[in-house]
Amino acid sequence: MSCEKGDGDPMEDPLFILESGEVYRNPTEVKMSQIVMPCHANHCGELSVGQLLKWMDSTACLSAERHAGSPCITASVDDIHFEHTIGVGQVVNIKAKVNRAFTSSMEVGITVSCEDLFSSCQWNVCNAFATFVARRTEEGKVQLKQVIPRTQTEQMEYSIAAERRRMRLTHAEIITDLLSSNTAQLGECQEYQGAVSAERTRVESVELVLPPHANHQVSTFGGQIMAWMENVATIAASRLCNAHPTLRTIDMFHFRGPSHIGDRLVLKAIVNNAFKHSMEVGVCAEAYQGAGALRHINSAFMTFEVLDKDRKPRTLPRIRPEPVDGKRRYQEAVARKKIRLDRKYIISCKQTEVPLSVPWDISNQMYLSYNNVSALKIMAARSNWMLSSEKNKVSLYTLEENQILCFKVETHVTVPAEQAFHLLSDLRRRHEWDRHYQQCDVIIQADEDDTIYRVATPCVSKGGKGQDFILLASRRKPCDSRDPYLIALRSVTLPTHPATEDYTRGEVLCAGFSIWEESNAVTKISYYNQATPGVLPYISNDIAGLSSSFYSTFHSCNKYLEENRDSLTVLPPSDR
Repeated sequence: MSCEKGDGDPMEDPLFILESGEVYRNPTEVKMSQIVMPCHANHCGELSVGQLLKWMDSTACLSAERHAGSPCITASVDDIHFEHTIGVGQVVNIKAKVNRAFTSSMEVGITVSCEDLFSSCQWNVCNAFATFVARRTEEGKVQLKQVIPRTQTEQMEYSIAAERRRMRLTHAEIITDLLSSNTAQLGECQEYQGAVSAERTRVESVELVLPPHANHQVSTFGGQIMAWMENVATIAASRLCNAHPTLRTIDMFHFRGPSHIGDRLVLKAIVNNAFKHSMEVGVCAEAYQGAGALRHINSAFMTFEVLDKDRKPRTLPRIRPEPVDGKRRYQEAVARKKIRLDRKYIISCKQTEVPLSVPWDISNQMYLSYNNVSALKIMAARSNWMLSSEKNKVSLYTLEENQILCFKVETHVTVPAEQAFHLLSDLRRRHEWDRHYQQCDVIIQADEDDTIYRVATPCVSKGGKGQDFILLASRRKPCDSRDPYLIALRSVTLPTHPATEDYTRGEVLCAGFSIWEESNAVTKISYYNQATPGVLPYISNDIAGLSSSFYSTFHSCNKYLEENRDSLTVLPPSDR
C-alpha cells in the first residue's frame, strides 16, 4: 500500500479554542483504534469487512448514545464504498460523531482510516452515514436535543444532513420507480456461452443469536447482522468466480425490524448479475423464534470485484439467471448499476471534479438535486469571505480558494422570509428585477421542489451573441429554525435542448439564494455564485470595483419583493 497524502481540505477547521483555553472537541465524538489481528482477517491476510462493519456500528452507536443519553438502535446505513483493503498488523482508526438530531432520529458520520505503524503512512478507507433512533421508553418516543454546530465543518455537515435525510426518506420509493421503468426497457436477458448458473451461487445459512452478539439492550447488534450478511454474500461471490472476492460497495439499506437474543437468523445470498469487472450479490436476513413465522430484518445489495496479482479487477464469468424471479433480479441489477454510476459520478466527486453540466434524466434526478443543494450549503458554510464593496447596505463579498472564485451578495428586506422564498424561487419572474434575465421558460417540472428552466441572457459586449443556460432549480424549506430557505441552481444538459447558433451556451456550477428569517419583519437574503466563464462577465467589473451594478440589481430585487409581499405565488405548470 502506498502512502497517500492529500493537499488538505479547505473546509478543514483550524484548532477551535474555547474561552477556558482548552481545544474544542465535539462532545459526541467517539474514537476507536484496533490493531488487525489474524483472528480478524480472511485467508488473504486482509481485514474481514464484516469485522470492520461491527467496529463501525459499535463506534457510531456509542456516539449516538452519548448525544441521546439513552440506548440507541441502528435504523439505516447509507451507501458505503470501500476504497482500500486493510492488512494484518495495520491499525484501523474509526471516528464517529453526531452531525444532526431530528425529532427522534439522528445522523452519525463515520470516517475510517488505516495506519501503517512501520511507515507512518495513513490513508482513507471509507466514509459512512448511519441513522440511529433512540430506543422507546415506557413514556413513548425519546425527544432528542438539538445538535449545536460550533465549527465551520460541523455547520456544513449539520446543514447537509437535512438534505441527506430528505434523500433517505424518498430513496426506497424512487428506487422502486426507477427499477420498474428501467427494467421495462431492458427486454430479455442476454444469453452467454459458458455462463455460470445463478443457482450454483445460492447460499443459505442460519445463525443463533447469543448474548455476545447482542448489545446491552439484548437486541442483536446491527453491525453483527451486517457481518453475517457480508459473510454469506462473500461465499456466493466466491462460488461464481472460484476466487477470493473483494467487497467494494454496499448500497443504502434499512433495518426493517428488530432481532433479539434467542432469534434464529436465516441469511440468504445469490449473485444477481455479473458484469465485466464486478458482480452484484443480493442478501436477505430473516429471523424466527421456535415455531414462529419468519420476520424480515434486512435486505442489501453488495458489489464485489476479484483482483489479480497487480490489484486490478479481473474479468468475471457471466451469470445465467433462474427463470422468473432470477430474471427479474438480473434485470434489476442492471438498472441498479446505472443508478450507482450516476450516484458515484454526481455525489462522490469533489466539487472541483464535477463537470459544469451533467446530463439530467429521471434516474439521476435524486442525486443531482442532492448535489445541487449540498454544493450551495457548502459554499454558504465558508467563513473566510472578504468584503469587496458595499453600497446602501448591499454588500459584495468574494472568496478565492484553489483558483476558484466565488462571490456573495447580501442584503436585508422587510418581507417575510417565506414570501421572499416563494417569489425568488419562481425564475420566470426574475426578469422583473434582474436585467440579466431576458427570458425564462420552464422545461420540466421534475417534482414540487425541483424545476428545470431555460434562461436567456443579453450579451455583455457589443456585437456578440447572448447566452442561454439550462438550469436545475432546487428549492428547500427549513427543517427547523437553524436552517434557511434555499434556492439552489446548477447547469444540466438535456438532449431536447441542445446549444443553438443564436446563443452561446453558458454554464453555472453552483449558485443560489440563502434566505434567513431574522425576525418577523426582517429577512436576510444572500446570493451565492461560483464564477464560471459564462458567469464572470456579468460580475467582473463589480469585483474589480469598476461598477456597482450588483447594487442596482439587488435594489430592484428589494423593490420587487416589497411590491409583491402580499401576492400569491403559483408553481410552474408540470410538463411531466
